[in-house]
Amino acid sequence: MFPLVLLALAAAAPPRTATEVEAAGLRQLLTIRRVYVDRLTGGETAAQMRDILISSLAGSELFILTENVDKADVTLKGAAEDLVFTDTHTSNDGVSAHANIGSGKSVSQRPMSAGVGWGENESEHSSERRHEAIAAIRLVNKDGDVIWSTTQESLGAKFRGASADVAEKITAKLKEDFERARQLR
Repeated sequence: MFPLVLLALAAAAPPRTATEVEAAGLRQLLTIRRVYVDRLTGGETAAQMRDILISSLAGSELFILTENVDKADVTLKGAAEDLVFTDTHTSNDGVSAHANIGSGKSVSQRPMSAGVGWGENESEHSSERRHEAIAAIRLVNKDGDVIWSTTQESLGAKFRGASADVAEKITAKLKEDFERARQLR
């Protein structure tokens, strides 16, 4: 009976190394059937990012997305921000030289004076409209344990905006980690 108790304790012991922790989290990914996507914290654009993320995750067909938190196996939580701003750069360069020669006042001579001046100034100003998005996302099980997380950012892609690009990157990372979990079996 005693060896059976030790075996049970060993099976319930938490993973010890980072690799074991990662493998345990990956294995939990395979148990997910339903996901609730919680409100994302961040600026005004976090709600839009949530909707784009839901659309991207639904397209992955990894699990069922639910609007009922009680039916979910895990909750997707996190923060997101989508910013549009103008990046302005200004620079000024200048070079100047100046020389003067003069003589004092004399009764028999006229006063002499000479001068040379040279200067060059260059100024450059540029403004660029920028669009960037970032999201830090995690899957949390019913016990409150984080079983998966990622942070993704984007300056936008060729054919989609920064928010859609971030959502696609999150979905791609999740799909990649699901495949890694399947290989651990």
